[in-house]
Amino acid sequence: MSTNGDSNGPKRRSSPTAAHERPKKQLKRDVVNGVPTPGDATPQNGSVYDVVQPSQQPVLPITAGIPPAGDSPEWQATIERVIKSVVSIHFCQTCSFDTDLSFSSQATGFVVDAERGYILTNRHVACAGPFWGYCIFDNHEECDVRPIYRDPVHDFGLLKFDPKAIKHMQLTALKLQPETAKVGVEVRVVGNDAGEKLSILSGVISRLDRNAPDYGEGYSDFNTNYIQAAAAATGGSSGSPVVNLAGNAVALQAGGRSDGAATDFFLPLDRPLRALQCLQEGIPITRGTIQTQWIFKPYDDCRRLGLTPHWESAMRAAYPHDNSMLVAEIVLPEGPGDGKIQEGDILIKVNGELLTSFIRLDATLDSSVGGKVQLLLQREGEDHEVELDVGDLHAITPDRFVTVAGGSFHNLSYQQARLYAIACKGLYVCEAAGSFKMENALSGWLVDTIDNKPTPDIDTFIEVMKEIPDRTRVVISYRHIRDLHTRATSIVHIDRHWHKQMRLLTRNDETGLWDFKSLGKPLPALPPVKRSADFIQLEGVAQPAAAEIVRSFIKVTCYMPVKIDGYPQARRTGFGIVIDAEKGLVLVSRAVVPYDLCDITVTIADSLQIEGKVVFLHPLTNYAVIRYDPSLVDAPVQTAKFSEVPVKQGQDTIFVGFNQNYRIVVAKTVVTDITAVGIPANAAAPRYRAINLDAITVDTGLSNQCASGVLIGADGVVQALWLTYMGERSQGSHRDTEYHLGLDTTMISPVVKQIREGLIPKLRILNMESYVVQMAQCRIMGVSEEWIKKVAIANPARHQLFTVRKVDCAPAVGPADGQQLQEGDIILTLNDQLITTVSDFNIMYDKEYLDALVVRKGKEVRLRVPTVPTEDLETSRVVVFCGAVLQKPHHAVRQQISKLHSDIYVSARSRGSPAYQYGLAPTNFITHVNGVKTPDLDAFVKEVSKIPDNTYFRLRAMTFDNVPWVVTMKKNDHYFPMSEYVKDNSKPAGWKTVSYRRSSDGAPVTADGMDEGGEVSGSEDVPDYDSSSIPIHRCRL
Repeated sequence: MSTNGDSNGPKRRSSPTAAHERPKKQLKRDVVNGVPTPGDATPQNGSVYDVVQPSQQPVLPITAGIPPAGDSPEWQATIERVIKSVVSIHFCQTCSFDTDLSFSSQATGFVVDAERGYILTNRHVACAGPFWGYCIFDNHEECDVRPIYRDPVHDFGLLKFDPKAIKHMQLTALKLQPETAKVGVEVRVVGNDAGEKLSILSGVISRLDRNAPDYGEGYSDFNTNYIQAAAAATGGSSGSPVVNLAGNAVALQAGGRSDGAATDFFLPLDRPLRALQCLQEGIPITRGTIQTQWIFKPYDDCRRLGLTPHWESAMRAAYPHDNSMLVAEIVLPEGPGDGKIQEGDILIKVNGELLTSFIRLDATLDSSVGGKVQLLLQREGEDHEVELDVGDLHAITPDRFVTVAGGSFHNLSYQQARLYAIACKGLYVCEAAGSFKMENALSGWLVDTIDNKPTPDIDTFIEVMKEIPDRTRVVISYRHIRDLHTRATSIVHIDRHWHKQMRLLTRNDETGLWDFKSLGKPLPALPPVKRSADFIQLEGVAQPAAAEIVRSFIKVTCYMPVKIDGYPQARRTGFGIVIDAEKGLVLVSRAVVPYDLCDITVTIADSLQIEGKVVFLHPLTNYAVIRYDPSLVDAPVQTAKFSEVPVKQGQDTIFVGFNQNYRIVVAKTVVTDITAVGIPANAAAPRYRAINLDAITVDTGLSNQCASGVLIGADGVVQALWLTYMGERSQGSHRDTEYHLGLDTTMISPVVKQIREGLIPKLRILNMESYVVQMAQCRIMGVSEEWIKKVAIANPARHQLFTVRKVDCAPAVGPADGQQLQEGDIILTLNDQLITTVSDFNIMYDKEYLDALVVRKGKEVRLRVPTVPTEDLETSRVVVFCGAVLQKPHHAVRQQISKLHSDIYVSARSRGSPAYQYGLAPTNFITHVNGVKTPDLDAFVKEVSKIPDNTYFRLRAMTFDNVPWVVTMKKNDHYFPMSEYVKDNSKPAGWKTVSYRRSSDGAPVTADGMDEGGEVSGSEDVPDYDSSSIPIHRCRL
């Protein structure tokens, strides 16, 4: 199965127009008041290495409609009345649900009942899933809004606010007058257009019988006509009223062309008016369905489908102004129409009456829920009468979902079933995260079985999951909704320790919130069992040493429940080398195991899977050491023997690596170069990278294909490790660059020896990054001829010294009476030892001070330089607040910044959270809360704990580029309660979680739902839509 579920086989019906011409909803992703926050211009999250992220929807040009400046006095008076009823809506869908991932956005609405506080807007604004938002009136008064109705199909919803909260203006409602929408009527679109507070665009209605715009993947309206006009509305005008000269609303702005053409599409107000009246009268808003999608077809098309002259004449006589009829386009399998209606059938009568309009069809079905309806159809020139059961549309529209092990699930919606013309049944994954991260798609999976048990619906799924203990590996069978022909099978590791609660979220239209219900405690993990396995035998390999080293390789998979330290991924797999088989010690790249807030799975001989734990993380040299329990392993695992002699340039070696398919490959080769390299820093968001590094390259194309491996001699001794080094992110392609390089075993042997002896090294390091300078530059910078001769004698192979590129912004630990190195210093000696290779710096690991001789500004200077203890460099506490992941600035931040503004660093943020909505971006530092200085996490937690729920507060922040700014945010404890991860070696996972509210509250917190790169949330829509039709957009801002 491909990563996006596509295949060459049949899939959903294709749209009649190209992807770049597809309509777009006129929503605009939140920035902050339409302007990106300082320091927020960083690329979007790239969670898959070397794979270009899906392209964003093109941002629409802000094109002017007919300028309203020349409006008549009558229009000016109308607009003055109307704008008092129009509101700007700022909102989040806090959890992924149905067709949309979690997101933050802006749009428009207007008051339709001032006494009760009802606002009409679009369905894609009121959200199918959990909603949290507020509205701003024309006089800048603000109040909270909550959804009380969102239509299952049509693009409208109703929000409610408290009229008493508006104290400084007289509330007025716009009258809904759908019958006045006629061709040729001049209208105005009044709303929040392109991020502006208020925009007034002119237009003239040109069509009343347009089919609903097809937005492609995700939510689209259907079974209704749309009104077409030329107004050129853009992002943010979703939900704007379309008013006539009398000041009455004749339609609801919904979408428009995205190719610059001044064409907009409005939803007729007949069904919104009926829903409003039902709410006002306190009666249920019934919605009926026969699970069939109809479209308008003009008479010439209908004739080709078999419309007889008799019925055409009858229709034209009954509806002289109509030129189209309703034709069945999609009939859902197993629905009421299945086997009775066929695609291409022409609708003639409903309950004995001729019918050509969606409005009357809707009215008939809505009044017949639970009953029957009689249809007369014409199929290929023949009449067919059918009787159909009318189902409840609300019953096949999900209003609850379950979160477990990081994933979110609900029953397949009618909206998705209609989009792909499949039966409306099955368990749908609305966010594939945590344990249920399947391939690279964030949603769209249909789960058939878990642990070999069928999961046809959410209730069965809940019962199955209740019986699965924590840390269990189970088989899951699933398909992607785009390719139901291909069934995939995977094994997932159920996480009920980071995500302890399985919770059911149910929509509550009384409160506007989704209520959380805990579904019981997880079953504890089963005790591990000792198992046996054998390693593969390499066939056809001429080097016996390569066949032996296979027994020293172990696959390591790392899963991170939350993004910290700027690391861009939620899971990673690579191979490690066994450094002590008796103790179960394995050395692996820090690109695979970046930090210890994680789950590690060790796979031995492609057969045994057991848990591992982080033992040691090297702060500079790009490796981690993990441990597994060897008593659980009955396999001939072999300790790799490391060379004690440095590898030389030109030396013969055997390259043994693992390619992208995790298959072992072998090649005899030669060492081409050994040189000090500098891995580029990631400008968007600092993250771990190796520095002060001597890298080995070899003469084989396999080296670029393999992320893990070793270089060995003919005797099987490991000369160097082949590791993945995390690099920078491309600003243009949003790719994460990786480097595959060799690391000499002599560089790591001293530390490995201590770990083998049972000691956890407490290293000390110089808080600086260096780079190589050749003798020509050294002369110019003031190095004497005497020292240049000493360098030539000490290192005949490489005549070089090191200069300080960057001094870290060190933490406030260690001695304070030392003298610091400075950028530009050339290091001659440390403790009287000449420094000409990277390995010479190893002298720093166990010294509190180093006596350094440097050349500074052309003069030799002696310094007593303190080293920095590394225990404080790794993250040991994480606070998640309002969707922002806060931590002490990690080592990479200190390496790249000149001044730490506080010990509260924003490492990541969740989609759809207050942090995302209000623009608190990764790489920001928080310095004050409500004017109170908060230098560290303790002070921050103390201050924010005083803030009541749903209350505004002020954060003073500093960007990474030293730009101060203030953000005002509203606290949301229901969906985003504060919690902590605190390192605690007494816990099985090595960390404990601390909750500040009931543990059952809160949206799912997963690394997959976070961005760590300070992404600008200004793209047009979420998720990205990729399909094909006339360029139309939804009008969300």
